[in-house]
Parts: sequence; C-alpha cells; structure tokens
Amino acid sequence: MLDDRAKVLLKALVERYIAEGQPVGSRTLSRASGLELSPATIRNVMADLEELGLIVSPHTSAGRIPTAKGYRLFVDTMLTVQKGELPALQLMPEQPQKVIANAAHLLSNLSQFVGVVMAPRRASVFRHIEFLRLSERRLLVIIVSPDGDVQNRVIFTEVDYSSSQLVEAANFLNSNYAGLAMEQVRERLKGEVDQLRGEIADLMQAAVSAGTEAMSASREEVVISGERNLLSVSDFSSDMGHLRRAFDLFEQKTQILRLLDISSRAEGVRIFIGGESQIVPFEELSVVSAPYEVDGQVVGTLGVIGPTRMAYDRMIQIVDITSKLVSNALSHRK
Repeated sequence: MLDDRAKVLLKALVERYIAEGQPVGSRTLSRASGLELSPATIRNVMADLEELGLIVSPHTSAGRIPTAKGYRLFVDTMLTVQKGELPALQLMPEQPQKVIANAAHLLSNLSQFVGVVMAPRRASVFRHIEFLRLSERRLLVIIVSPDGDVQNRVIFTEVDYSSSQLVEAANFLNSNYAGLAMEQVRERLKGEVDQLRGEIADLMQAAVSAGTEAMSASREEVVISGERNLLSVSDFSSDMGHLRRAFDLFEQKTQILRLLDISSRAEGVRIFIGGESQIVPFEELSVVSAPYEVDGQVVGTLGVIGPTRMAYDRMIQIVDITSKLVSNALSHRK
C-alpha cells in the first residue's frame, strides 16, 4: 500500500511522462506534484516506488519512467476521465461492414494509434437458400441471412441434379427451416432423412455444411486501421524490433481476435497494459477496448492499440463513445 505522498508523486510522474515522453527527475517531479518536499525526500520516495516495481530508471538516466505495473496502478486508482472533451461524432446507419470500417477509421483518427473492430458475431441463421447449376455435379449455393447479407459457396456433388430436384431441395429448406441456425438445420435433417429421397437429403446436408462454413468465415473478421500511425510514435520508431513485432501482430490478426473476444465478456471499457493479457504479450503495447451491442445484445468488441505511454483518460473516452456510436448505427440500420 502506498501512502498519500507516494501516490501523488507516482501520479505526477506518470502524467508527466505520458505528456512529454522523457524520464522524470526529482526536481521536475517536485514542481509537477505541487508538494513542498526536499529533493532528498523525493529521491527516497522514488527509490521506494522503484523497489515496488512501479517505476524504473532507464539506462543511466537520473530520471524515472513508469513500468506496466505503475501504469496499472495509475489507471486503476488515480485516473480521472473528464467528459465532453471530444468533438461531436456520428456514425451513419449503413451496412454492417461499412459501419465497422468507418468505426475502425474513427478510432484510429481520434487516437492517432491503431483502431481495431471485431465484426459483429451472428448466429449462422439463413432467411433464404437457392441452388444454381454451374456444370455437371457442380453447384452454387446462395445463402441469404436475415439482415440481407449474401454468402455464396460452390459445392461438388456425386450426383448430377436436375433443375427440378434443385428447386425441390431449396423449397423444402426454405419452407421448413428458414429462420433457424445452420447447426439446428443439420440436426433436424438427420432426424428427417428417412422421409426424404436419399439423393435430395445428401444435397441438403452438403448445402448446410457449405452454409455453416460460409457464415463462420464471414463473421471471424477484425478490421484494423492506422497501423502506420505507430511509425510516428517515438517508443516504436526508435526500435525496429518493437515495430516489426507490432506489424506482425496486425498482419496475423488471430491474437487480436482472441483478445477482443475476451473483452466482449466485460462490461464497459477494459484496459490491458503491456503483456498482462497474455494473449498480446508485448510490454510495449496497451489495448483499450469495449464491447458494442445490437438491439441490446453484445455482438462484438472494438478498441485502440497503442504504446503503453498513452493518454489513457482520452483513450477511454474515445473507445467508450465509439462503442456507443457503433451500437446505435447497427441497431438503427434500415
């Protein structure tokens, strides 16, 4: 536990370092904290904070900088977020893909770091299905979701189906299963296969498998905007190794998707500092994220990825407001 004096000095040190990016010395800290303490007393407190792992002295500098542990204590106990510092913002209700792309761009522009948005999670429900014969034993399956999203998949069959058979299979699926998830349709078909002619049942099972795959692929998506902003961040531009690791992370996307998926289970804004998420194990990066909703149901997550030396109060505002804008735009889309 820190006493009040140590908390004031740590808060002043973190705020000064975030603003200026330079190690903070005892003389600077004395002025910034507003405490009437002797340089010797401040040096003693800084030594205590260093021993606790909250600050560190880089190289031979006389100043100190926060560690990930120091940032975490600052964010959890000392951060105050002022409302109303951002300009009036708006996201228009449009197709989900466009809303997501615009949101990632907005996050990047406002933060000057990297904006990430996980595409809405949707159940693999279909509204309508059609079959189109492309050539012998080669069919196009057209699947329309309830929100009008269209997925196409080519399937190869053992039987050369006639046009009337394709219409029969499509009509059966649309009449009996429209509005259900593909997984439910697959289970129902297993139970009803005896009532259907074998080759038609095979076609339906193949279509459902293709539909499940198509819809799963369409929703495992994360949109990333502003990676190049990191080139302007001194914490990265001075170390090509840090920069390369960050760009590898954005290119592969898998770790970001896992992190955003965890964040979607939290209420409100969540902050991962340095490597504490275990999923994005980079001491140089922090992630500020929040879930967004459609009609009151959490369907995805968005956030800002940047250096640990970021203005967390501002990032919290940016992420919180953008999540509300995305929720509103997707819920009110015509």
